[in-house]
Amino acid sequence: MSVWDDLVGQARVSEQLDAAARDADALVTAAAADAPPPEASKMTHAWLFTGPPGAGRNQTARAFAAALQCVSPDRALGGAPGCGFCDGCHTALVGTHADVTTVAAVGTQILADDMRDTVRKSFTSPANGRWQIILVEDAERLNEKSANAVLKAVEEPAPRTVWLLCAPSLEDVLPTIRSRCRHLNLSTPSVDAVADMLVRREGIEPDVAAAAARATQGHVDRARRLATDPAARERRAAVLKLPLRLGDIGGCLKAAQELVDAAAEDAKQLAEEIDAKETEELKAALGAAQGGRMPRGTAGVMKDLEDKQKRRRTRTQRDSLDLALTDLTAFYRDVLALQLGSHVALANTDAEDALERLARDSAPESTLRRIEAIAACRDALDRNVAPLLAVEAMTMALRAG
Repeated sequence: MSVWDDLVGQARVSEQLDAAARDADALVTAAAADAPPPEASKMTHAWLFTGPPGAGRNQTARAFAAALQCVSPDRALGGAPGCGFCDGCHTALVGTHADVTTVAAVGTQILADDMRDTVRKSFTSPANGRWQIILVEDAERLNEKSANAVLKAVEEPAPRTVWLLCAPSLEDVLPTIRSRCRHLNLSTPSVDAVADMLVRREGIEPDVAAAAARATQGHVDRARRLATDPAARERRAAVLKLPLRLGDIGGCLKAAQELVDAAAEDAKQLAEEIDAKETEELKAALGAAQGGRMPRGTAGVMKDLEDKQKRRRTRTQRDSLDLALTDLTAFYRDVLALQLGSHVALANTDAEDALERLARDSAPESTLRRIEAIAACRDALDRNVAPLLAVEAMTMALRAG
């Protein structure tokens, strides 16, 4: 067992990171012994992980962080770092390691205020770990000011600091930042590889695992959620019924409202538990009295947390909507495959009757226009257009074809 075992379909990347982690271990060991560093090290201070949604960018970066922080005694006997079980590996993987800082977009952007303390921390030595690691999960969401702050830190890093940046593609990151990073591109895992992972790691029944992997086309996190969460399967089933409900304007508007409401409810459920935990932890850290009364001078801190949680709820709702739109795109892609007589495997075999009906009753040109309408809706949501307006425009376009 090792930290690389859960990386699905990324054998090449795992090998490169394993080699870098071994060299990183040698660097730290040499420094502790006041010996010269090894030559031709594969380790570097900044890494950029890219790949399509679902490829596992963040998971790969976190596995690398765990390997860098590994303190397994087996290393002294020639074992590779990244055992997955020692305190260094475990805390890095679950996100509680003191020297692994994770930055994720709370709203649509990572603001300079969100990065200020992190950049400052990047110039300090590790508190008790082997490296000071900064993991930026949504590097594509850095705005101009926050990206410039990261650039300065990456240009002149502290000796024991490592930056791990994750983004969909190279073009999503400033050229000045990506030129200072070692680039690793991940590929979408095969459907069979994802299904196998769900069976081995999650104990999912093979037929359920295969259906989830096929429906999500190799997206690891979505496949795991679809296979383990009945509510997620119900939401997807409702989305796949939408194309048959757009017979008139009233049906289009009703379907749009239901889609937005479902995304809002999903976001609310996801946020409630996280928000409550964050609030209680902050109150305890600020010294809240029995009964919840807060000390003087802490109102501003609590207000900052509330603003952060509000921005995160907005983003979560948009992410939930985007997931529904992804499912809808896959549905029409299957329709197009049937219309063109393609031998591409269908993702939505559980909706085959609806697929065949739409394929029979419309032309490929109409299907392409519908796919373009969904893409336009996603672009509108990225530009912060009101979700209901964007989705209503989309459902009307889907009806018109």
